[in-house]
Amino acid sequence: MDFQSQKLYSPKYNKKRLNQEQVRLLERSFSANKKLEPELKLQLANQLGVPPRQVAIWYQNKRARWKTRSLELDYNTLQVKLENALSEKRRLEKDVKYLQEELRKAQETMFAMNNNQRANHHHHQQQQDQPLNYFVSCNSTGSSEEGGSSSFHEDHEVLQIDELYACLIGGDRSTWS
Repeated sequence: MDFQSQKLYSPKYNKKRLNQEQVRLLERSFSANKKLEPELKLQLANQLGVPPRQVAIWYQNKRARWKTRSLELDYNTLQVKLENALSEKRRLEKDVKYLQEELRKAQETMFAMNNNQRANHHHHQQQQDQPLNYFVSCNSTGSSEEGGSSSFHEDHEVLQIDELYACLIGGDRSTWS
């Protein structure tokens, strides 16, 4: 059998190339139905004037390209989400470091205030020989040394803590609820 005869009988050479209008019709059909049902395959083959096998192959190739493109889009979307999550993670890590430093500063300030009040108390006690009822601490607004309390001293201590807090957060105490 010569080369010309092979062309006539080979399915590869009998297949007609689809024109633009046929491709548009298949594209519209694919947009509506990603899966080619047997009835649709026969209907499209009749409309286009091509063998049903050619319609099936076109659908198979189109679905493969569509899945590949879909996977690429999904991958790109996940890449963007990953980059955003990593960026957010870095931002949060910076925030944590900043807040840890602010906490450390606040603890140092509270410690210094407590030491300062103890020194003032010692000086005050030497002058008046009267105990101070409250000390500033990080855990509470005050602690009574002898079980007694003085609303003047307690209010005075709370005011100092509030003022320290306002200083640390940069707020105005009068706006607190």
